[in-house]
Amino acid sequence: MAITWDGLEEIQPAALKMIKNSIQKNRVAHAYLFEGMRGTGKKDAARLLSKALFCGNPIDGFKPCENCLNCKRIDSGNHPDVHWVEPDGLSIKKQQIKDLQEEFSKKGMESSRKIYVIADAEKMSSGASNSLLKFLEEPGAGTVAVLLTENPQQMLPTILSRCQILSFRPLSPDFFIKRLVENGVDPDSAPLLAQLTNNVNEALELNTQDWFAQAQKKVVKLYEVLKKNPLEVMVALQGEWFQHFKEKDQIDRGLDLLLLVLKDLLYIQLGKQEQIVFKKEFGRLQQFALQTRTRSLPDQMAAVLDAKRRLHANMNPQLLMEQLVLKLQEGSAFV
Repeated sequence: MAITWDGLEEIQPAALKMIKNSIQKNRVAHAYLFEGMRGTGKKDAARLLSKALFCGNPIDGFKPCENCLNCKRIDSGNHPDVHWVEPDGLSIKKQQIKDLQEEFSKKGMESSRKIYVIADAEKMSSGASNSLLKFLEEPGAGTVAVLLTENPQQMLPTILSRCQILSFRPLSPDFFIKRLVENGVDPDSAPLLAQLTNNVNEALELNTQDWFAQAQKKVVKLYEVLKKNPLEVMVALQGEWFQHFKEKDQIDRGLDLLLLVLKDLLYIQLGKQEQIVFKKEFGRLQQFALQTRTRSLPDQMAAVLDAKRRLHANMNPQLLMEQLVLKLQEGSAFV
């Protein structure tokens, strides 16, 4: 179900206030850039802005009614004057922008206004970016562009300079946990999910995956075997770890989980048990915390973060993990 204006305003009040003011004062910009991490409501905001501008019965002069024909058609993706562009494969191609320009050269089918939304705008090819730049430099009357991105630094500065930028802040962990629990997630699982993503749908999907449930256990098991000699650790790595974490994104997820294990150990040692996220493993983690030197944990966390950086730099995953476990064993980490 599409999120309502009031629902999004609860989590992104600053961004919605700017949109509301521009509508009420009839100063809607010709181009917006909604930037923020995944799951912060950028697509919902773009859809709500579209509905607010086309709604036949706006509430208080700016909120979409959600019930008129225009609101329903925008929700279903069938409004003739609202166009969405998303990556075709790994990128947004130049031809997609040219097709959009051709469409916008025509008169609006049902009004004088037209809106286009470009999702993952940072994935535009060089040709697509340059074509869009020309489009932004000569906006048609009544044309509104909404660009959505998680990485504005990867976009042309000339495009950014032509957009009104609205930042979407990450959801607070407490609010996110509350929403997950309301959607049926076990209260003991919600804190861990809230540390891994800011997207409710992604968290709900992870919560149902057997792979993810097993991943949590295998990461805790890996930390447990670090106390053994290097040969045994390498055997465990080749056996359980690489049998489960096969793809690059899976290894990255495993490193995220390992980092959270280390954070939990530090919280336990500092007497902040209420902040741990591996709640179902509290007994084992408590034992690990007794066996781990407090001063070694920051170095271990730094090693995991460095491994994540090298993974994204396309280092061989097997060599990376072998080096990581040896690094985690260094410096008399264990009592």
